[in-house]
Amino acid sequence: MPYIQTPTVYDVCIVGSGAGGGMAAYVLTKAGANVVMLEAGGDWDTARDGNMLTWNYESPRRGKGTKARPFGEFDACDGGWDIEGEPYTKAEGTEWDWFRARMLGGRTNHWGRISLRFGPDDFKRHSIDGKGHDWPIGYEDLKPYYDRVDDLIGIFGSAEGVYNEPDGNFLPAPKPRCYEMMVKDGASKLGIPVIPSRLSILTRDLGGRPACHYCGQCNRGCATRSNFSTQTVLLPPALETGRLTIIPHAMAREVLTDTEGEATGVSYVDTRDLREYQVRAKVVVLAASACESARLMMNSKSPRHPNGLSNSSDVLGRYLTDSTGGDVMGYFPQLVDMPVHNDDGVGGMHIYIPWWLEKDKSLPFSRGYHIETWGGRGMPGYGFGGGIHRANDKLNGG
Repeated sequence: MPYIQTPTVYDVCIVGSGAGGGMAAYVLTKAGANVVMLEAGGDWDTARDGNMLTWNYESPRRGKGTKARPFGEFDACDGGWDIEGEPYTKAEGTEWDWFRARMLGGRTNHWGRISLRFGPDDFKRHSIDGKGHDWPIGYEDLKPYYDRVDDLIGIFGSAEGVYNEPDGNFLPAPKPRCYEMMVKDGASKLGIPVIPSRLSILTRDLGGRPACHYCGQCNRGCATRSNFSTQTVLLPPALETGRLTIIPHAMAREVLTDTEGEATGVSYVDTRDLREYQVRAKVVVLAASACESARLMMNSKSPRHPNGLSNSSDVLGRYLTDSTGGDVMGYFPQLVDMPVHNDDGVGGMHIYIPWWLEKDKSLPFSRGYHIETWGGRGMPGYGFGGGIHRANDKLNGG
């Protein structure tokens, strides 16, 4: 396949601009490296492209989502589970939906900003319950890096001294909302711990970024850069060094290697003109998410790597896991007739229920529960949901 080769040989080529790629670009450019970053999606800037203060009624779609914007028309999410031109297969008898972001900053644009540390027990779970594997490192090995991230991006919370929920270098936590106070009261009666949440949203000015003004729309992209994403916090200072080149619409196809099997660059396809390009680099960093990086390594076959990069044992792409969870919804009848008030706060939870019952042997599963709360009066949606009839006898107004 004919290709176009860029003349520059970079120190590092990073594939992906999300959490891993953004931090790698920040650290490497600050250290003096000349870096090129490949992003499969388009350019994205929250101030320019976000819809932070747009009402749903301003759109003919009333904010309803599409395949390319599955969480809502105004959500800061380009990507989804079903991306045009990017099909994937599933093993027979299995069901798994693959979410992929296609925008500068990746999934840091539309995550919940929940920023928890692994605790000491999380590194030695096999020794505790016999499941999984112990890590070759412990919490104390990572603590200095956790601290540096706290100071760089800004995380609010409070020092609680809860075992296996390590405290950090926190900004002040916002006060709980009304419904969160009721959750805390009920949980306390059951002996369930409740503490202030820990989110990467500023409650004080930090590094030229202003504190959150409580519009509650973090999911739409923060025009004030008060919450964390790589394209608001990490990439701007990396670009300011003059040592970062970002190439959007660049779908990585293969890691290039020499006769010794060492990486020499990356081949990518421009998703706009569908032509193949090659960038050369002394080091290649794959930060395209676990599954995308595995796909790329499988594609990177050569005489030295006939089964793909780092796949001599045929485990590449196996044993991957996804985040799982469940939800329960309800309402407080005491709050039904409460006068309308500003209950927004940050775009996420103000309280958090840390892990408990993790050592209860009577449960049919290991490691207990934790709960990430959500609620309150948010901005009205784009229409009445299927459950509106169930609320007719509970809400006033006809």
